[in-house]
Amino acid sequence: MNRKEDVISFKVDASLRKAMEGISNRSEFIRNAILAALDNACPLCNGTGILNPHQKQHMERFLAHHTLEKCQNCHEVFLKCLK
Repeated sequence: MNRKEDVISFKVDASLRKAMEGISNRSEFIRNAILAALDNACPLCNGTGILNPHQKQHMERFLAHHTLEKCQNCHEVFLKCLK
């Protein structure tokens, strides 16, 4: 199987460029960072941080039976089922 890779480029500001100067394989580092971010993206908004009106309606119905709680151990917010 012959796999063709795509090249995607993006601009960075001077401070990010400087912060990445010591990384020996920046392409691999960026690929891994993107994969990690995608793996941890919100499944509802896909990491945008914004719900469209229909998603908001679904979330409001969901929250009628769930609450947002703060973990006493790690202090992160999580969803807790009321049933």
